[in-house]
Amino acid sequence: MKKFTAAIDVMPLKEILDPQGKAVTGSMKNLDLSEITNIRIGRHITLEVTAENKEKATEKVETACKKLLANVIMESFHFEINEL
Repeated sequence: MKKFTAAIDVMPLKEILDPQGKAVTGSMKNLDLSEITNIRIGRHITLEVTAENKEKATEKVETACKKLLANVIMESFHFEINEL
């Protein structure tokens, strides 16, 4: 068995209103940074997984994302896996 790390980014779907991102985008004007727009705020998750190989680790992380870490109705996720 091998150990892998996964770096997961969970973001609201582009079609879904992101109130945090909208508030931060609005605040950029107050900081004289009006060139910065369309901010989206999500979550970054890291974890370790033990599996036979990278393919099995990928399957486990994808299952975790779909069933627990992301609300697939409102969020998308992307991850990268590396062997420790």
